[in-house]
Amino acid sequence: MSSSVTRAAESEPAQPAGPAVAGAPRAAESDAAAGSPGAGRRWASRLARPVLAALAGTLLYLSFPPRPLWWLAPFALALLAGCLYGRRARAGFGLGFLFGLGYLLPLLVWTSEGVGPVPWLALVTLESLLIGLAGLGIALVSRLPAAPVWSAAVWVAVEALRARAPFGGFSWGRLAYGQADGILVPLAAVGGTPLLSFAVALCGFGLYGAARSARRQPTRTAAALAALTVAVPVGAALAARPLVSDAAEDGTAVAAVIQGNVPRAGFDFNAQRRQVLDNHANRTLQLADDVKAGRVPKPDFVLWPENSSDIDPFTQPDAHAVIDNAVRTIGAPTAIGSVLEPETGPLRNTMILWDPAKGPVDTYDKRKIQPFGERIPMRSFVRLFSSDVDRVRRDFGPGKEPGVFDMAGSGVGMVTCYEAAFDDAVRSTVQAGAQVIAVPSNNATFGRTEMTYQQLAMDRIRAVEHSRSVLVPVTSGVSAVIRPDGTIVSQTKMFTADALVAEIPLRSTTTPATRLGPLPEYALVLVAAGGLATVLARRIRARRTTP
Repeated sequence: MSSSVTRAAESEPAQPAGPAVAGAPRAAESDAAAGSPGAGRRWASRLARPVLAALAGTLLYLSFPPRPLWWLAPFALALLAGCLYGRRARAGFGLGFLFGLGYLLPLLVWTSEGVGPVPWLALVTLESLLIGLAGLGIALVSRLPAAPVWSAAVWVAVEALRARAPFGGFSWGRLAYGQADGILVPLAAVGGTPLLSFAVALCGFGLYGAARSARRQPTRTAAALAALTVAVPVGAALAARPLVSDAAEDGTAVAAVIQGNVPRAGFDFNAQRRQVLDNHANRTLQLADDVKAGRVPKPDFVLWPENSSDIDPFTQPDAHAVIDNAVRTIGAPTAIGSVLEPETGPLRNTMILWDPAKGPVDTYDKRKIQPFGERIPMRSFVRLFSSDVDRVRRDFGPGKEPGVFDMAGSGVGMVTCYEAAFDDAVRSTVQAGAQVIAVPSNNATFGRTEMTYQQLAMDRIRAVEHSRSVLVPVTSGVSAVIRPDGTIVSQTKMFTADALVAEIPLRSTTTPATRLGPLPEYALVLVAAGGLATVLARRIRARRTTP
């Protein structure tokens, strides 16, 4: 029951007990009261906040790609703040959980593609429980002075938790990832995705604070403080604009991105692994013909996507020959996505640097391995709910070091697919000397869902965050060339064989976000802890002073 309803009930005068009238027992009186207009209003009051919390979550989902509605995010959080204001911890957790369901059920529906609803519902429930913790914390700090600041910090703290636990974390759905077209995106170059998420959350909670101040406390001071929580993030983003540049510091390079396409979508995309390999080899040979005919410039280097050769070229001579012929024909160093199958131990999701004269000369093993996709934690337990776990017959193992390939004098950093969602994976690659970031990916498993657009938006944020061109070769789409300012130069259509050739700037300057790394996130977590500690201290003092 909401606290307002509880207070109303407590304020009603007690009625004398009196004897029951014959033919009209107290049960009947109670039933009549339950059907009264007042009871209906009480039920509507009870349901209003849960319904609005779920609707706020859905509104936040609508702010994400492929829809260009990034500006909806602050309004979604303002609505959430209204639901959570003054609530107790338990109610805040429940409302936050409902917000998470409204948000993540549609956002992550692509995880059910080909495997049914069980994995999707399990993932959404788990992640919504974590968002419930955000609701709990925001409810607790909602009555503090400068509540929007504390609330936004709590939101970022829970995003930090989601990026790390359980099973190594799942940071999909950060506020920052929906802002690739937003006015606040330059802040990613200052403090990375945590600062960008904080700014979006601060705007949202500030909007509610401004509305509440205007309604309850229409004083200049209150209005000014509430307005600042919206104006400061926008002003800071405008001040950070000079950090967003696509100027060529180390010259330029001509890069080619190959999308070979797959025989069919879904989990069976690689059932014809040789066909996938041949598709990418043939599209590379076609590119070589286009270069020879003068239709496109000769690339300095070429990128194939993740899983473009699920046949291990180190153990299968025919796969080796197909790749070597394509690379020699195009005459440029090429990064090949492959699956390596050692005799013992886990599989390796590996990018191979293939030289046109020397063959394979370097490798990079994917470091962030997707749980329940590339590895199955608690396999025997999970099998009780879905037999699809056995599609992954042999788990993949993680690499240990960032991979930067020297491709015709350009430092091209490998960030394989799922890794783009993790701050440390991208940052460590740039710190290792990447002048360009490559995100080879395979989205064929997820068909024509929104997943590929959500991931492309992440890649755009990473471009701004680290001031690097980002090249995205995908097996089935959408492949893209992204400049360091986050703009998309060119992109492919889904499930279409294609090749993108573009001249890109090479950059070596590091942004404040690259240099600071996780420090802004740690600072915001401390702010959140400070707000919660203040609430706890107030409650302890109140208990000590109350008779």
